[in-house]
Amino acid sequence: MRETKQRAHVLTETRYLPIEAYGMIGDLSTVALVGKNGSIDWCCLPDFDSPSVFGALLDANNGGFFRLAPIEQDQLGTKQMYFPETNILITRFLTREGVGELTDFMPIKLQGTERYEHHLVRAVHMVRGSLTFQVICHPAFNYARDAHTLHLSEQGAVFRSPTLTLALSSPIPLSDDGQGGAQATFTLSEDQSAFFFLDSSQDENLLPHPVSQEVYETQFVATRRYWLRWLSQCQYQGRWREHVQRSALALKLLTYAPTGAIVAAPTTSLPQGKRILFSRLRLA
Repeated sequence: MRETKQRAHVLTETRYLPIEAYGMIGDLSTVALVGKNGSIDWCCLPDFDSPSVFGALLDANNGGFFRLAPIEQDQLGTKQMYFPETNILITRFLTREGVGELTDFMPIKLQGTERYEHHLVRAVHMVRGSLTFQVICHPAFNYARDAHTLHLSEQGAVFRSPTLTLALSSPIPLSDDGQGGAQATFTLSEDQSAFFFLDSSQDENLLPHPVSQEVYETQFVATRRYWLRWLSQCQYQGRWREHVQRSALALKLLTYAPTGAIVAAPTTSLPQGKRILFSRLRLA
């Protein structure tokens, strides 16, 4: 009963963030929208035009979400920014008990070298103080129309639908929330971190993998290097250099690598979806 109430509280709290309260990450095949509350409320897999896996942006009760945030309710505020010259998103939680920092990114898939189709990496780090966090992964495949099974293991959880499999690798033991999702609660003290990896594939044999800081840092460095290398092609050096670069990075996230086409908005046909492109330009 307690777990059900906790999840209901999360759903109530996430209904509904304004579109400008989301940051965008991606891997040039799809994107994910990360709210200032630490919830991924929109992500279509494996491509931009695929059905959603997380769609709480449309339906907070049934759309699916992946949230990683402090349970602490007395928050002083949150702030989102990008790691300089990259599309690695940082969400900072400010509370009376401490300051926590959530880092989100999607490693760029290298054709012919990736074992899994897509990766979503989430890392939470305590900058100051101590906070209790809750992680809840509750996918809703095919716009919440496809049922899925949940299998828990020591290394995480596997969500299997008829067409897509997700594997959540977690350093924290996960439990079934009773509604098809996996959740856990954990406490971090100053300078401690926790890393979560969500892999997706059409291969139903996909499984979670061991979680370590080394695995995280390898993927972080490779992703940061990719964006720095790509942005180095920008030759503009004028007074609006930072804004021009951020605009270029946002447009690149909306590019579908196999064809080079640019999607009109990360939220498919939602009228307000295009606003997120411009709101992201304000992130410093």
